[in-house]
Order: sequence, then C-alpha cells, then structure tokens
Amino acid sequence: MRIVVTGATGVVGRRVVAKLVAAGVDVRALTRRPETAALPAEVEVVAGDLEVPATLSETFVGADRVYLFPAAEAADEVVERIRLAGARRIVVLSGTTADDPEEEGGADYRRVEQAVERSGLEWTHVRPGMFAGNVLDWAESIRAEGVVRLVYGEIAQAPVHEDDIAEVAVAALLTDDHVGARYPLSGPESLTRFEQVRAVGRAIGRELTVEELTPDEWRASMAAEDMPEEVTEWLLELWRKRIGSPDPVLPTVEQVTGRPARTLEQWVSEHVEAFR
Repeated sequence: MRIVVTGATGVVGRRVVAKLVAAGVDVRALTRRPETAALPAEVEVVAGDLEVPATLSETFVGADRVYLFPAAEAADEVVERIRLAGARRIVVLSGTTADDPEEEGGADYRRVEQAVERSGLEWTHVRPGMFAGNVLDWAESIRAEGVVRLVYGEIAQAPVHEDDIAEVAVAALLTDDHVGARYPLSGPESLTRFEQVRAVGRAIGRELTVEELTPDEWRASMAAEDMPEEVTEWLLELWRKRIGSPDPVLPTVEQVTGRPARTLEQWVSEHVEAFR
C-alpha cells in the first residue's frame, strides 16, 4: 500500500508520516520545500503545492490512499487529480467548524470536504478543534517574564494533542472501519484560558502570572505586532461569541484509538524547552 501525505511537514502531517512509517507503510510525502523536510529516510519526498495543482502531475500516481491537507482554493482540481490517479480513499484534515461557515475556517473546511464527497471515493473527515500547540503563542512572554497576556480569559476550550489527531487520521487511512465518518475531536478537558495557563505552569514547574487585557488593550498589542486590523476585530468578535459556551469534551479519540485523549499538561510536558 502506498499512501500520499500532503502537508507532510505540518504539525499533524509530520506525525501522520511518522506513524505510517512505523506501521511499515510505503509513504510519499508532499511538501513545498523538500530540501528542508527532514523526514525519515525511507519516505519518498516530492515537491508540490496544493494551491498550484499544475505542480502535482506525478504526486498521486500509484497511490492507494491520500491524507489531504485542507487547501480550499483548488480543492476540486486536486481531488480530481487524486481520483484520476486511481486512489480509492481520502482522509481529510478538516476542523470542528466545518458545519458552520460563519465560524473560523468553517467555509474552507467544508469546501474541501464537499469536493472529496463529490469524487465518489471513500472518505473520512477528521475535524479537530483547538490544537494543544496553540499555547506556544504564550511561550515568548513566559520565557522572558513568566507572564501570559490574554483577552477573554473565561473562554473554555478543549485543546487536542496533535498526536491524537494523527492517530485518528492513521486509523482512517489503514482500516476500513471509518469510511464515511465525520470525526470531531477534542482533548479530554474543557479548560478556560486561565486554567490553560495553570496547566502550562504545572508542566514546566513554574508559577505564571496572567494579565487579562481588555479588548482595547489587546487591539493595541496586536497593532504593535503588525496584525491586520480586520483580523484583530474578527478574532475578538469570534471569541466574544464563545463566552459562556465552553467547547464540549468529545469521546471520539478514545472511541477510534482505544485509549484516552492526551491532556494539555501532557503536551506541554513534551515541549518544556519551548517555555524555558
């Protein structure tokens, strides 16, 4: 069996590659920069860009199954190339917002999913929520000051470990048990941002201080970092709507993999040096 992994150097794609290699699968990895991919020696690394389908002429030839990163703009053409190459299954990295075009990334996720569903191929949609690795946004201020500055600290999220996302995707690639499934994924705990900071502190063995900013203070801080104003306003509105609506804790990871989802604290304990 040959499996093509697109987005192979991303935080999930790289893990999918490693787990497939460990399972003895013939892996072809697609990346825009093969020279810096740093993937296992047994992996066939090829150059290409999902946003430029003309670069994919040979990418899917001989593939049985494909792990598809959600590049929406050219999704129909990419999926057609996969179909014409003779692959029979696509596992999509999507997101929990795929059913709501007003939510973050929702319209693009669903666009990719629909392109795959129209193809007539076997499919599975893997829909993670917040990645545990998002807490790296706080790493610089933690290293420098032991401080986390945030807005809307009462928002509760259920961060999911990227290894759990990859394990669900690999199960869908390697077995027939998940065809036609849409799998929303979460971590095992719904934590406010304040609680997330405490989890980081416990994992790195350091007491951290939280400074909750007002929306105007956060706007100013983002302007100082050159974030576009429209992105800042969009994020603030997105988060404001989530106050009082905690992310649900979902059983999907355990149902698919047979073991509990990894905690945020476990993720941080695996990446301690990023915060020191």
